[in-house]
Amino acid sequence: MRGVLANPRSHGLLGAVMTRRPDLQNGQDLFDDSQPADLVRSAGPVRRLIVEADGGSRGNPGRAAYGALIRDAESLTVLAAEGLPIGVATNNVAEYRGLIAGLEMAREVDPAAAVEVRMDSRLVIEQMAGRWKIKHPDMKPLALEASRVRPAEVTWTWVPREENKAADALVNMALDGQPVTRRH
Repeated sequence: MRGVLANPRSHGLLGAVMTRRPDLQNGQDLFDDSQPADLVRSAGPVRRLIVEADGGSRGNPGRAAYGALIRDAESLTVLAAEGLPIGVATNNVAEYRGLIAGLEMAREVDPAAAVEVRMDSRLVIEQMAGRWKIKHPDMKPLALEASRVRPAEVTWTWVPREENKAADALVNMALDGQPVTRRH
């Protein structure tokens, strides 16, 4: 399953963010033709970013690292990247650490941007999209941390490993003693 939108735009309007009108909470202006139902548009296009994230361990658990990068969705230019070791951890912990780092960098680049997260970890994508339960106690605090730093509009996309090579390369650099510290 690819490209599940966790917070789809209402009414299919591109470049507009829909917000609730507080004056309608009391039933005022219910038949106002100028806006669809109880929504009003905020002006301006929404910037779109892509988070590519990965994690890995040599042994499971074993020496682990994550890699994450941010791309502009239109130009595909890399805007930020990071690949760091995290000590001994499982592969899934490393995957979540990559997600968290990617979401933090996306927020640093543009806090109001809509974000598509692309990862080759079906577990992380499905759990963050809310379709799979988070059963393992080590994953729950990581998922909670990722939820706290995620943007309002996020799309969770599982990609095959071959389509996640840039983030995977950052993981391997970190595991090979050549970490990439956060840069914009």
